[in-house]
Amino acid sequence: MATLVLDNGAYTAKIGYNQEKVSVIPNCQFRSKTSRLKTFTANQLDEIKDPSGLFYILPFQKGYLVNWDVQRKVWDHLFGKEMFKVDFADTSVVITEPYFNFTSIQESMNEILFEEYQFQSALRINAGSLSAHHYFHTNPSELCCMVVDTGFSFTHIAPYCRRRKMKESIRRINVGGKLLTNHLKEIISYRQLHVMDETHVINQVKEDVCYVSQHFYKDMEIAQAKGEENTVMRDYVLPDFSSIKKGFCKPREEMVFSGKYKTGEQILRLANERFAVPEMLFHPSDIGIQEMGIPEAIVHSVESLPEEMQPHFYRNVVLTGGNTLFPGFRERLEAELRALVPAHLPVSVMLPANPVCYAWEGGKLLAHNPDYDEMVVMREDYEENGHCICEEKFDI
Repeated sequence: MATLVLDNGAYTAKIGYNQEKVSVIPNCQFRSKTSRLKTFTANQLDEIKDPSGLFYILPFQKGYLVNWDVQRKVWDHLFGKEMFKVDFADTSVVITEPYFNFTSIQESMNEILFEEYQFQSALRINAGSLSAHHYFHTNPSELCCMVVDTGFSFTHIAPYCRRRKMKESIRRINVGGKLLTNHLKEIISYRQLHVMDETHVINQVKEDVCYVSQHFYKDMEIAQAKGEENTVMRDYVLPDFSSIKKGFCKPREEMVFSGKYKTGEQILRLANERFAVPEMLFHPSDIGIQEMGIPEAIVHSVESLPEEMQPHFYRNVVLTGGNTLFPGFRERLEAELRALVPAHLPVSVMLPANPVCYAWEGGKLLAHNPDYDEMVVMREDYEENGHCICEEKFDI
């Protein structure tokens, strides 16, 4: 029997069989400016000739799955002939959901998995639990870990002890990649060029040029310097989708510091935006979101746990999710945590090689676990007992 692992994120779905490699696919539908009527699903994004003014239709809003019509289309595409050719009657599925998911969403998901697709068996689990499973699998001597999952909609901080999540100490910060991209769009639109419709392009800009500053005020001063001394400033060449398919950063030696470029490309000049945008993960109050930053939230979470466990969490902080890919993220988090944590406790922050697929890999390991069959709900059980059997079995 095959097991399909699907880490169903709000931005990308990480999907693959437990014997194979993972594929990362946009979990949404698109409409392009040119062909308004045609809808593109998931990885058909590559077929769009002109992705400027790309219109996103997302199944997730504020981190919860609310638009089932879109999600169905994406899943039909993923499970169908073009992608994974799933034989439902002989496939078990591991699917992720956010912490404290709503019961109505869980029930809809049960119905779709068992009644529409008719999977043989299913396991619904938090992505953080899969990350924790992965961490404990690679570090068998450790008893505790703190999973920091900073994704598209929000950032979760979840402590795990002996593979069980400590529900009372989970913290959520409402800052994620979506907010960062939207904020960057606003800053650029206000300062130089109207890009409010260009989510796709600006998301690319964010991924290419943003970084986490180690010394915010020092970098702020550098960003105000004129000409060559400004080591923060970068010129980003925007794509025109005819000759330049993908935007890129101009190399330092080709930058023109005074006057215009002769080449006629469209340029975004970015200075303090590069680090001011990711800074929101550490200080959401900068843009009026009255919440703790990630380092404070970790300390807040750990301090609500029994005292004898606290040292174990500080030295097993695991980073997952796309925002951890900003250069300098791990170093900054470790430095800030170090400042907040009592001096006699060691602090260690671990960034996996592939933080986006870390939970998926945990799901793959879980599917090979001898206890796996005990954890899933079989379709026969569901048909006999309905939703209550899922509620009993899945620790959500």
